[in-house]
Amino acid sequence: MSEPGKKYDEWVVTDHREEVTEPPLYRVILHNDDYTTMDFVVMVLEAVFYKSYQEATAIMLNVHQQGKGTAGVYSRDIAETKVTQVKNMARRNDYPLRCTFEKA
Repeated sequence: MSEPGKKYDEWVVTDHREEVTEPPLYRVILHNDDYTTMDFVVMVLEAVFYKSYQEATAIMLNVHQQGKGTAGVYSRDIAETKVTQVKNMARRNDYPLRCTFEKA
């Protein structure tokens, strides 16, 4: 195992540890509009974001009252996918529901 002619005290041992950072998180936001029904927003929150009926209703009311609300916080790839899923569902159902994401 050791090289011939080398002693252990000639070896250099370093404790090199790479620092691992967590990827940044992104907030997925639903925006209020005057046409998308509250029931549809609740359905989207249940189907895309896996929220319970109670959680989905609370988020929907926040969107309705505050103008926008956070549906969830995810890594960038997942946030982009969720936004696309919401836009596709809204388009298929003829609703102008707007969904965006921003750095959390």
